[in-house]
Amino acid sequence: MTSTASSCFHCGLPVPPGSHHTVVIEGVARSMCCPGCEAVAGAIVSGGLDGFYRFREKDSDRPEEAQPRDRWAAYDLAEVQQQFVHDWDDGGKIAALLISGITCAACVWLIEKHLGQLDGIKKVSVNASTQRAQIAFDPTMIKPSELFAELERIGYRPAPATAANREVVIQSEHRAALRRLGVAGLGTMQVMMFAIALYFGAASGDGIGEFERYFRWVSLLVATPVVFYAARPFFNAALRSLRARHLSMDVPVSLAIGLAYGASFYATVFGTGEVYFESIAMFTFFLLLGRTVEMRARHRAGLASGGLAQLLPMTAAKYQDGEVVHIPVAALAAGDQVLLRPGDTVPADGEVLEGESGVDESLLSGESALQQKFAGSPVFAGSVNGDSTLTIKITAAGQATRLSAIERLVERAQLDKPQQVALADRVAGIFVAVVLFAAVAAFAVWWQIDPGRAFWVSLSVLVVTCPCALSLATPAALASATLRLQQLGLLVAGGALLDTLPRIGRVLFDKTGTLTRGEPRILAIELLRDGWSEQRVKDVAAALESQTNHPLARAFRAWRGNLTASQLKVHTGSGLEGQIEGALYRLGKADFVTGEKMSLPEGQGQWLLLGDSKGAIAWIALGDKLRASATAAVDRLIELGLSVELLSGDQSAEVQRLARQAGIDNFRAGASPEDKLSHMKQLQGAGDKVLMVGDGINDVPVLSGADASVAMMSAADLAQSRADAILLNGDLQVLPRAIELAYKCRRIVRQNLAWALGYNAIALPLAFCGLVPPWAAAIGMSFSSLVVVLNALRLSQAEAGTEDNPAISRAGVPGLAD
Repeated sequence: MTSTASSCFHCGLPVPPGSHHTVVIEGVARSMCCPGCEAVAGAIVSGGLDGFYRFREKDSDRPEEAQPRDRWAAYDLAEVQQQFVHDWDDGGKIAALLISGITCAACVWLIEKHLGQLDGIKKVSVNASTQRAQIAFDPTMIKPSELFAELERIGYRPAPATAANREVVIQSEHRAALRRLGVAGLGTMQVMMFAIALYFGAASGDGIGEFERYFRWVSLLVATPVVFYAARPFFNAALRSLRARHLSMDVPVSLAIGLAYGASFYATVFGTGEVYFESIAMFTFFLLLGRTVEMRARHRAGLASGGLAQLLPMTAAKYQDGEVVHIPVAALAAGDQVLLRPGDTVPADGEVLEGESGVDESLLSGESALQQKFAGSPVFAGSVNGDSTLTIKITAAGQATRLSAIERLVERAQLDKPQQVALADRVAGIFVAVVLFAAVAAFAVWWQIDPGRAFWVSLSVLVVTCPCALSLATPAALASATLRLQQLGLLVAGGALLDTLPRIGRVLFDKTGTLTRGEPRILAIELLRDGWSEQRVKDVAAALESQTNHPLARAFRAWRGNLTASQLKVHTGSGLEGQIEGALYRLGKADFVTGEKMSLPEGQGQWLLLGDSKGAIAWIALGDKLRASATAAVDRLIELGLSVELLSGDQSAEVQRLARQAGIDNFRAGASPEDKLSHMKQLQGAGDKVLMVGDGINDVPVLSGADASVAMMSAADLAQSRADAILLNGDLQVLPRAIELAYKCRRIVRQNLAWALGYNAIALPLAFCGLVPPWAAAIGMSFSSLVVVLNALRLSQAEAGTEDNPAISRAGVPGLAD
């Protein structure tokens, strides 16, 4: 869009004479007609969304009631919301936000609690490691601008979760942390030098000498910026918590720093008592050092990574009027033809028109080997072209791509907070209350023993028992394990998956597209009616299968387009039907096609019957190959002590053959979706925890009802949306690895919790007895938190193996399934 000097760049209306409202957009000062447009445009730019003005197709509406103070009104615009708001269940929306200022699990609790009480909020989930929030809301009851305003009101800085904002937040967080750490470090070194002088010779006589008074005042000057600048995040977080009537771990920290500084200030001004400026500075420094190292560790491990769709390129080389022009990726649409040179990132989902090349799809599948693509092959947004030039036709762009669909599954998973995380958050809040009570008790006891030490002992109790490690124990481990699973090729789409996998006792597999490659081919055709040819049978079957993505439909792909079918209808578990040239045809099981039982022809393969209103026309035998990883995966699952079954709706002969080939003793053939669900319910009723692995629409009921479920990457969208995880690379050996990693995750969570609780159990009595000075308490608390985080980060590089697996013999491990 263009704008003249006399028209408003935002709404296009004339700019009144004498108006000085401007906003700098993409380096140019743009004129605005009123404070409302200035506020909205300013919010768009400050949110990193100034690209909105490049892509809009018309001038925006002028805000009717916006005031200069209304900073968030721009986020109610539909064009702006496209970058961070997506559709959710039942007509709702889900907003992905970055929230600066989160310091611990208590901040997460505060945000979730505060927003959860607002009308129109369906669900809120905040990740302390990534500082990302997923907020499901009803757009008819609450606007995104109100979400931003509420977050700002309780002291946080929200922004849309875009690539630009993510980088800004991370860099800003790093710079601010280093500045505060530097001030605290320099202050600690300086005040320690003065403290040494005070301890070893500055005092003279019985009172406060001249040199001692001088060093106290200098120490006060040095410690003041440490308290009011470096330690400011602790005070801000504590105030937020108190306003929300919740005790976070920053409350005892702030009390310790504030009370110690106040007492030392009093002693300095009135020349009486002891000063502990060196303890204050050292405490602040070590606490900031611990949090900074923790922050950098989770960033390096990828725990603060943004959305997958942020990895797309900014522009694409589009064919336009016979020439190649570079346009923004956001402007691509289905039907556009795009040139991909070697090394280019695929900007949207498409189909290869010309060329042949290896494509790196590791972002989507976790498989590092290049996938060969040629004319007719699908390519997906986010993958990288390898060695040759390709021309592709865009089939889906923007939010319709598979990459964006995966990101939405991740967002849905982040809304599900695992039970142990929620429990740890509640325990941490209770623990802070216990710490405050212990500090008051310590003060009262020591006031009777030695009034001069009562204050400092109570400070040590406050500091040494701060439950930072307790709150970090579970979320840090789960975040690391989730990251590792994604690297292995399993995308977690359900927050409770890692809770459930260690308790799984039985694994149920679907056959077609799950245990098998899902690439069937026609093995034989047996004609049952005169006047029909094999080519005519293939054309009719291909037309009926043209609009389904069931793996069996791929066997007829070569003959699609020869005939056209209308009024297509899928009968789940039985077959499908449609009108072709005025006649009704059916393809599927014999009793569905003809209404009566028919004996199957001899020979291997899965037999489908094609028929019309007059009866049967032809038998079609389809065959599929077992996945290369299927046998090894089944063997490993059995080694882990799990029971493995094959459930399929296909005929018994083919199911039996593939089950034996995969090493599965228990199998059920001819099972309808209702049969599969009923069988699973029986297993669950007998006490089994069930993991279901499937890919078809007919697997949706059992995927939804299973304790844990995994859908294949090639699965129907509905199946993926009901699964707890998506297997990206088709390697079934990832499943036993995931179960082993879940065991490791549970063990590390227990280690972290044991360490955090054990440390506090030891440190509290020592501090209560006056054996831990405040500065040593600060070191201990920071060290405790670092141990928990570094222990959890081991999971991000974990390799599943028998030496770490507690389930080689489930019968020999008491309590494994609890």
